Amino acid sequence: MTARLETMPTDWQRALAIVAHPDDLEYGTAAAIAGWTDERREISYLLVTRGEAGIDTLDPARAAKVREREQRASAAVVGVTSVEFLDHQDGVIQYGPALRRDLAAAIRRHRPELVLTINHHDTWGGTFWNTPDHRAVGRAVLDAAADAGNRWIFPELGDRGLSPWNGVRWVAVSGSPHPTHAVEVSGGIERAVLSLLEHRTYIEALTDEDPESYCRAFIDQVTSTAADRFGGRPAVSFELFPR
Repeated sequence: MTARLETMPTDWQRALAIVAHPDDLEYGTAAAIAGWTDERREISYLLVTRGEAGIDTLDPARAAKVREREQRASAAVVGVTSVEFLDHQDGVIQYGPALRRDLAAAIRRHRPELVLTINHHDTWGGTFWNTPDHRAVGRAVLDAAADAGNRWIFPELGDRGLSPWNGVRWVAVSGSPHPTHAVEVSGGIERAVLSLLEHRTYIEALTDEDPESYCRAFIDQVTSTAADRFGGRPAVSFELFPR
């Protein structure tokens, strides 16, 4: 029997969502974020790239501008106004100290209790191979949550006025093939669909399907899949790593 998903913690106020590309958060996680902003929780986004390699028909320099604009519009739909980009190179993000340093710096700046990212595992459900960017960023997020609190790792951050932050209590991974927790999202589903739809240029290059139908079907699939293990309620699932 598949275990029931536990309810996500609610005793937090600030979260930082760190992902590789524009649109990563919109494939489900945004439904949860919409509910959290309704509760007046503070959510910020950090994109490691601008997704410049994601649209075959657009030159990377042009794609970066389009995808940044679409990401900011997408975030606004679910009540997020803080959106930052790190400018690592899309498609070839390298896991290592440089990435960990950048993420630790962001965590020290934002001082979140909850850090969000997406699937860092090798596959999506054991079927589809995950991208190297997702794997690199997800693993670096898990490490940087600890790095941010250790003054002797990346001491140069302290010289920049970024004092250690050991207040991250959880890292929550969406899209994981090993979910442990979930959050009910019935109030955020429509905004999640509209948030994903803001990535229209990317979606139109990705599929011949009507963009709104594509977005609605994807969000419905994600939230119904989690519902099967969450009392039948529309939900988004996470693999939760406490610290």
